[in-house]
Amino acid sequence: MSDLPPDPARLRVILEHLDKQIADNQIVGIYLRLQREAVQAALARAEAPPPRRPRLPKGGAGLGPMARISPRPQFVVQQKRTPRGPEPAIIHLGDCTMIEGTPHSISEHDARVSLTDPNLEPCAFCRPDTELGILD
Repeated sequence: MSDLPPDPARLRVILEHLDKQIADNQIVGIYLRLQREAVQAALARAEAPPPRRPRLPKGGAGLGPMARISPRPQFVVQQKRTPRGPEPAIIHLGDCTMIEGTPHSISEHDARVSLTDPNLEPCAFCRPDTELGILD
């Protein structure tokens, strides 16, 4: 770089060109760093274990006053009756939004045993079989 022209006009043009190259490369560098951070975040999410539903402590300890008054059952069974006869009962998690009618609370053990019965099926929405560790 020792062969620079001696006149100020050409030196200003070279300096302007170098400043533009530096600015352009800074923008590319910032973009690439942002993309790298996004890929790292996606990789962390992909490698993280799936979130587990929080379990309620026994007796409602550590919960707000409303939760202690009316704790939600952990598992429920929903029975449907139709003009053609009863349909297979459906097992739900207690907080499932797809429950219809009046559900009946059941224990975790009863839910696990019920899901082995061919006349009972797990809710496809809340997947109590997954929560219980029962795999097809």
